[in-house]
Amino acid sequence: MNETFLALQKEVLFTKEVLGAGATQIRKANYANKGIYFQAFTSLATGLERIGKLCLMLDYYASNGGAFPDFKYLKNEIGHDIELLYERSLEVAARRGVNFSFLTDLEGGVHKEILRVLSAFAKSDRYSNINLLVNSKQQGDPVASWVESVDLPLFERRVTERKKEKIARNARAIAELTSSFIHVQHTSETGQEVTDVEQGSLLTGIQQAVAPYRQLYVIHVIRFWCELLWSLQYTAMELGKPDIPFFSEIIAPFLNDDSYIRTRKTWDTF
Repeated sequence: MNETFLALQKEVLFTKEVLGAGATQIRKANYANKGIYFQAFTSLATGLERIGKLCLMLDYYASNGGAFPDFKYLKNEIGHDIELLYERSLEVAARRGVNFSFLTDLEGGVHKEILRVLSAFAKSDRYSNINLLVNSKQQGDPVASWVESVDLPLFERRVTERKKEKIARNARAIAELTSSFIHVQHTSETGQEVTDVEQGSLLTGIQQAVAPYRQLYVIHVIRFWCELLWSLQYTAMELGKPDIPFFSEIIAPFLNDDSYIRTRKTWDTF
């Protein structure tokens, strides 16, 4: 285990743990705990950037006799642009003839929106509140963007009409039972005031129905890069140098099919 081997091993271990934390947190976030969105976005954006760059580095390594690119290549050519990392990763996969067992790309509507939101978060939206205060031109709201472009489409497409009716019915029932003695004062993820029990209960019901799907789709995105890393691991090993760990052993939990993924709520410890 030389210095390069150990550095790569530590990097993949860290990346796996950060991605696991983000995949766990994204299931918990709701309108009453908006800070969890920022925790999830920070972990996911950091992890996807790192695993994407690892893939590009391994591709470079395999094409250049076991040499890695210099610092300027990653900083100036890629930066924090997760969407650009995705495009470059698709190019590598096509050129290398990578055979994916699951998704061959992330062009489906929700998957692409997850990339867009996290890429914007990594580049500027992580400072959305400060940007607003200092009158910056970059004033995107990552939480509102996530709800509008990820959660609501998932709710419409993946949650059954029967479930939607039950959520609405339960919200009305809770309001009838408690509205006389419970006062609500919140804001939704999109900035709307939440001032009554029925509205708050409805938002809670929607979040609970969407949470498993938002986590599933996030892991789809993670799994795409894990599959690419798995393939490039063997391509890099063909050089015969003792530099490359078995990344597939570290990221193995993310390489399972949806039936397994749906059985797990937490991904930060495995």
